[in-house]
Amino acid sequence: MPPGYYYVPVRPPVPVSPGGLPLADFGTRLVAYIIDSLFMSVFALILAVPGLFLVLRHLPDPAQYADDTSPGRFLGDFLGPLLLFELALFVVMLVGYYLYSVEYAHRGGQTLGKKAMKIRIVPLDPHLRYTRGMAAKRFLIEYVGGVLVPFFSYLDGLWQLWDKPYQQALHDKVAGTVVVKVSP
Repeated sequence: MPPGYYYVPVRPPVPVSPGGLPLADFGTRLVAYIIDSLFMSVFALILAVPGLFLVLRHLPDPAQYADDTSPGRFLGDFLGPLLLFELALFVVMLVGYYLYSVEYAHRGGQTLGKKAMKIRIVPLDPHLRYTRGMAAKRFLIEYVGGVLVPFFSYLDGLWQLWDKPYQQALHDKVAGTVVVKVSP
């Protein structure tokens, strides 16, 4: 550099949504996701622990099957109720996640984690309103896709790291949404 000149580092511009709002960064979205996951885990424990105690209380003693060589009776009397409980818990949790991520979040574009981190889901098109249909598409890709396809939830969440220009996860792309910072 010629004498008398010096380099002044310039921050890259903050990425913005089509509506001009600053986009939420990966770290902020991750912390919001962790908060939401903790909230839903507490919900799951509140349902699962008492339910499991009720199921275990009504199961027969496994010692009575020690002399029985046929696995059918053991599976039907002992493992069957446990598997049914697990299936029922899965369905209830899926409905709980739906109510939380779609019904609760579509009204204001925020879950508890997003509120805590001061971010919001908005449509990519600034002239549209965030609808229940958009929220349902996000839910289907994020939660149902993550349950059905191994490692899909990692790909979905990490997608925003290389997505340009709007830093969208796959569930954002399908729903036509972006996550933006909320003004304090």
